[in-house]
Amino acid sequence: MNILVLNVGSSSLKFQLIDTDESRFENNTDRRLARGQIERIGGEAVWSFRAGDAPAVKGSASLKDHRAAVEYLLAWIVSDDSDVEIHSLAEIGAAGHRVVHGGEHFVRSVAIDNEVMRGIEETIDLAPLHNPANLKGVQAVRAVLGPAVPQVAVFDTAFHHTLPERAFLYAIPYSLYRRHRVRRYGFHGTSHRYVSYRWRQITGTAREQERIITLHLGNGCSACAIVGGESIDTSMGFTPLEGLVMGTRSGDLDPALLDYIAEKEGLSPAGVETLLNKQSGLLGISGLTNDMRELLAEAEEHDDRRAWLAIEIFCYRVRKYIGSYLAAMGGADAICFAGGIGENAPAVRAMICEGLEWAGIRLDASANHACNGVEARISPEGAHPAVWVIPTDEELLIARDTYRVMKGIETRF
Repeated sequence: MNILVLNVGSSSLKFQLIDTDESRFENNTDRRLARGQIERIGGEAVWSFRAGDAPAVKGSASLKDHRAAVEYLLAWIVSDDSDVEIHSLAEIGAAGHRVVHGGEHFVRSVAIDNEVMRGIEETIDLAPLHNPANLKGVQAVRAVLGPAVPQVAVFDTAFHHTLPERAFLYAIPYSLYRRHRVRRYGFHGTSHRYVSYRWRQITGTAREQERIITLHLGNGCSACAIVGGESIDTSMGFTPLEGLVMGTRSGDLDPALLDYIAEKEGLSPAGVETLLNKQSGLLGISGLTNDMRELLAEAEEHDDRRAWLAIEIFCYRVRKYIGSYLAAMGGADAICFAGGIGENAPAVRAMICEGLEWAGIRLDASANHACNGVEARISPEGAHPAVWVIPTDEELLIARDTYRVMKGIETRF
């Protein structure tokens, strides 16, 4: 089945077209037929598309809304110029959507109908920047491909619905949870779930025997403790702001700082929120950039003190979370790095693992240095826990979930 996967933002759209079925995802032979993105939707949009492994083609177009963007990319897909292996929209069997927040109601991927649409709308106050855009993507596909083409919602929060109360509740009046559902939801669930599944597949480990820590490290970062294929704790909380240091997000901090910063800087609550989400993290510490690649280059070439400081704080926070999860889980069998930084920054992986020898965590320096964006074990043979790099593939998992939901396959993944 050819499945269109969409990740829709307020003025952007990322897509992949993936050919998958039960046999393909069991044998890891899914085919990526096309991928790309459109940015600046609402005006003169810029786009970048590619068919299979061919070089990307780029251009611009006046696209007033998300429906126009979906029409434009689908027209490209079926055009003779695209070289994509389909020639008719009828060959697209379903669409799968990344939906950021499912609240407590959506604990698995579901077929989208009017009731599901209403449920997503009801969680908008939990994800006001993301869920409205996700709904626009659903509505755009329905308008362009017609209501007969099935659509599936895959929720970032769903994987973390297995968190026990001791992990998801905050130590604030319980009535706030009862009235407003204030709790830890966790995010990056699709990424953590994919890495967890892929680790079991690579190592031949049975689901019930799994006990690993997954680290999704990119511009957004989160850690997850996984036991028996289920999330038992994760670093992001009520919003994606909590937890690890990220590209522009602060991660954990003293909540009393909010009023203090607001008073000292003359900021509104919204201004403080913007500061913590958009001006903090690696960018805030370094004063240079939120891009770890640029920070590493600046630190190496110019020995920039604040670049080094940003990298050190980033790694220290990850190391602390690994230690806390080892305690919560009673040990682990593997540490798995994923995300843009986790997959492509050997120096960062080495700094994170440095000092964890007491827990058995060691790296094979040559294996770690050689590993950039590929699956590999980067700890010495026999080391326990093992350390792995497993590139995440959220779009692939969304496509597989979409197929399973359409076919009524209940297999856990």
